Amino acid sequence: MLITTTDLAKELDNPNLVLVDTRSYKEYSQGHIPGAVNLDLFAFHWFDTSKEGLQSFNEQSKKILSFIGITESTKAVFYDDVSGMLAARGVWLLLYFSHNQVFMLDGGIKKWRAENHPLETKSNGFRPTKFSGKINPDIITGFEYIQENLDRLTIIDVRSKEEYDGMVIRAARSGHIPNAINIDWNLNLSNDGTIKDQTTLSELYKFPKDAEIVTYCQGAYRAANSFLALKKLGFKNVKVYLGSWGEWGNKPELPVV
Repeated sequence: MLITTTDLAKELDNPNLVLVDTRSYKEYSQGHIPGAVNLDLFAFHWFDTSKEGLQSFNEQSKKILSFIGITESTKAVFYDDVSGMLAARGVWLLLYFSHNQVFMLDGGIKKWRAENHPLETKSNGFRPTKFSGKINPDIITGFEYIQENLDRLTIIDVRSKEEYDGMVIRAARSGHIPNAINIDWNLNLSNDGTIKDQTTLSELYKFPKDAEIVTYCQGAYRAANSFLALKKLGFKNVKVYLGSWGEWGNKPELPVV
């Protein structure tokens, strides 16, 4: 699910490549990888994991992916400033629709720039398609499933320690989901902005390989980054809690620590 800057540089002329810059339009317009379209993924938040909420998420996501031009034959590459949460969210989103030809640029545009690869400032238009993917329910979860399985899930809160401890409040309630372990997503990254190697990552995530793991943050962006890190390590059963603290912390009936 990761592509190196060297390998991406060889792919820029691939007609099946859809290259997505997930940063803000301001950052995109100041310089981006040639051919990239801009989709500021942080503009989209879903905090409702009820049955109806997930149906809306599915429909809206398909429209977004159709808009940027994803088809069954597309090789999709998402990039961020580094191997960040926005690019990871794009990768997770396509994996959720069972599209496996999807990658995050390891090191992001920071590494691309440092290696003097080409940049451009002109905007590239979308070439909309009709995207229809098959939903993979194995990598997503909602509040009901977590509540019912609190005692057996391995829940990783990837927010900052201050959010986890309730010092920083970003919902009606502060704190974290019961039994959740705090591993800040920033710990996934090396100094150069790439995802850490297997050995270093495995020191962070000392869980049984068959554990059922749920990652969450505030809005499931940072959680997507930790999802990719865990998949890189070979964990098979990893889910992202789509609603994350933006949902859980605002539901008074759910338990909080």
